[in-house]
Amino acid sequence: MLRGLTTISFWADDLAAAKKWYTELLGIDPYFVRPESGPPGYIEFRIGDYQHELGLIDSKYAPEGLATGPAGAVVYWHVDNVNVTLERLLSMGAKQLEALQDRGEGFITASVVDPFGNILGIMYNPHYLEVLGATKKA
Repeated sequence: MLRGLTTISFWADDLAAAKKWYTELLGIDPYFVRPESGPPGYIEFRIGDYQHELGLIDSKYAPEGLATGPAGAVVYWHVDNVNVTLERLLSMGAKQLEALQDRGEGFITASVVDPFGNILGIMYNPHYLEVLGATKKA
């Protein structure tokens, strides 16, 4: 049924600022921008070991009734060092939502709200590394 993450969409009132912020955070340029000329409405990055897609969308295209502030689910991205990543996010203007949490058995989480109001979760996840290792061997 649910086979894997394809695209995570974040909304931003100032899409140009969001593009700049995420380009700096990720260290890469987006691979997809639409429309190609004029102000963009959608920007997409491919990131991580599985090339998951992080889409930035102009808030004017948000579905009616969507929460305008942090709400709902937290999607956690695997990182090699949660503390270092959290400090970087905070130094770039993100606001801490959930402090560093040791969940036991090697799982560590934290989350922030980016400058555009989206929740960004980070996690050190031993299971992620096990799956990645098995995938690379296959």
